[in-house]
Amino acid sequence: MKKYNKLVRDKIVSDLKKKGLKPKYHRAGKVEKLEKLFEKFNEEIEEFFKARKKSDKEEELADVREVMYAIYLALVEHYKLDKKIVKSIQRKKAREKGRFEKNIILDEA
Repeated sequence: MKKYNKLVRDKIVSDLKKKGLKPKYHRAGKVEKLEKLFEKFNEEIEEFFKARKKSDKEEELADVREVMYAIYLALVEHYKLDKKIVKSIQRKKAREKGRFEKNIILDEA
């Protein structure tokens, strides 16, 4: 049996069982979940940069986006934050200060 010790998508265990395997797994607590999400983010970013074909890059970027969203939700849950308030603040800052679309590097002020 191959060792993994990494966060996997929700349906992976049931898919493995359907293939006749007997996976060993556990459910992460809040802290372990965050740690494993950051590990998964790094893994997915590496895979994105290693991908050569456009279609592979798109698939890997979809994985990066999924993990980023999971990190966002885990942080909201862990710190008991309100998603609506966070989103409202994000929109307000975008209106007032802009986004990160123009690639501006401030060298000195």
